[in-house]
Amino acid sequence: MASSFLFFFISIVLTHYSVSSSSAIVLLPLTHSLSKTQFNSTHHLLKFTSTRSATRFRNRNRHRHRHRQISLPLSPGSDYILSFDLGSHPSQPISLYMDTGSDLVWFPCAPFECILCEGKYEAATTGGLSPPNITSAALVSCKSPACSAAHTSLSSSDLCAIARCPLELIETSDCSSFSCPPFYYAYGDGSLVARLYRDTLSMPASSPLVLRNFTFGCAHTALGEPVGVAGFGRGVLSLPAQLASFSPQLGNQFSYCLVSHSFDADRVRRPSPLILGRYSLDDEKQKRDGNDREEFEYTAMLDNPKHPYFYCVGLEGITVGKRKIPVPEILKRVDRRGNGGMVVDSGTTFTMLPAGLYESLVTEFDRRMGRVYERATQIEESTGLGPCYYSQKSAAKVPAVALHFVGNSSVVLPRNNYYYEFFDGRDGEKRKRKVGCLVLMNGGDEAESGGPAATLGNYQQQGFEVVYDLEMRRVGFARRKCASLWDSLQQR
Repeated sequence: MASSFLFFFISIVLTHYSVSSSSAIVLLPLTHSLSKTQFNSTHHLLKFTSTRSATRFRNRNRHRHRHRQISLPLSPGSDYILSFDLGSHPSQPISLYMDTGSDLVWFPCAPFECILCEGKYEAATTGGLSPPNITSAALVSCKSPACSAAHTSLSSSDLCAIARCPLELIETSDCSSFSCPPFYYAYGDGSLVARLYRDTLSMPASSPLVLRNFTFGCAHTALGEPVGVAGFGRGVLSLPAQLASFSPQLGNQFSYCLVSHSFDADRVRRPSPLILGRYSLDDEKQKRDGNDREEFEYTAMLDNPKHPYFYCVGLEGITVGKRKIPVPEILKRVDRRGNGGMVVDSGTTFTMLPAGLYESLVTEFDRRMGRVYERATQIEESTGLGPCYYSQKSAAKVPAVALHFVGNSSVVLPRNNYYYEFFDGRDGEKRKRKVGCLVLMNGGDEAESGGPAATLGNYQQQGFEVVYDLEMRRVGFARRKCASLWDSLQQR
């Protein structure tokens, strides 16, 4: 696979499944399409992906002294796309990145100008859809709690003053006819200005789910951000929060199970399920589908006062082989300034670790691998990953890697989730050599960067059902055959 890369899409098929007499789930399939033009080699693909992962992590605090922002940049190729219908008579389709690292739903609206967006994404990323026309949508009032949530630091009185509501009306709290002022969002490598609207949001199918008066941001101008975002983070404007106000049993928990792909479209035979709500499956059916019901390993969500929309958890250690590597205290908790912890993120590809922990992990990994396999330093330079090793045609024997979270929960990573192998035939070499690279990355010095100390990327989440239990305030991991889980849920 020398010139391919996966873009993931969600084509919504909405179905209600009975879990009990008072609950149901919404099942959304994540499918993929293949871009054959963006990357000319595996090295190019891995370099792009590692660079974007590092950018998303290291720029999370950019512009932190300005207005309310999404502090993690998104990128095509590492994110998952949701498709909805907006409005009615007629409805208009929209496609958005799903992002657990932000808490607002926003998208481009017609007319839309995107500055410096050339090469940012292919038209297929959003199914070739044009930005919707929102003439039927209603502006959100400056008095609305949603307006204050979008602006974060400003009171409703300040916002209504900006909206030119007269003083006497501000004093009598009678500014409901004045709309919420535009707000600014900044990413690590882009930004936008948007306004808040309300309209009907639908998930189309034979049994459609319709959310009326759904609040979203509409951007007519953006810098380097051509595709909108469906924020699944912790916040009142996120999609789960708004869904919970409509149906608590749907909005208080969601999970996804990412089918392992290894950047190869031929490996993906089934969609990856995204599940809204709680569910249970018959044990016999689970076994019949080859998907024994492994219990979740739960760890508590940590509150982050600076980034309240992040799903932060505490990491206590990493095991390489039989050696447990201790982690810095900053990874186990989040302090009053919002520093520390690990963010569980659907929008970052590769896991980012603090420099000291990463170096300790690499030292132990190389101690075991380096005495058997030749180090591939040129591959490390061309991909941005490392350490990398040449091996024979058979798969290299790599040490096991496990993550240990606060609360006595441990997650053993499948081999392919942290060690990526491919054949290197560059520079006109006649004989291709098999090479493998560790796909956990150095996030830099946590003392200098501030903010979350680490990020758990979606590549390491493959083959697990990752559940965000908002009611119990915990994140869980369970090993799954995700394609079989999709089949089981679809057949209920």
